[in-house]
Amino acid sequence: MEALLPLITQLIAGAVGGNAASAALKQQAVSVVARTIAGAIGGIGGGMLLSMVGGEAALTGLIADGIGGLIGGGILSTIVGMVMARAR
Repeated sequence: MEALLPLITQLIAGAVGGNAASAALKQQAVSVVARTIAGAIGGIGGGMLLSMVGGEAALTGLIADGIGGLIGGGILSTIVGMVMARAR
């Protein structure tokens, strides 16, 4: 269970970050489900990147996973929204 907790934290934080970024940018090209999935995938990537560059040394484990998830989810969801808007 200890191995799954960071992953779950990254998924949830990524989904929240993806939806927040899309709402802030008012992206209409992507549905809520697509934003949530893109954010969750970005959250996993962001959490992994933050741990690889040593972000967990400055922050506690779950906090680092949450911050990495929020940022990664927001970035990937924004990229997906921009690509979908261009495709229309």
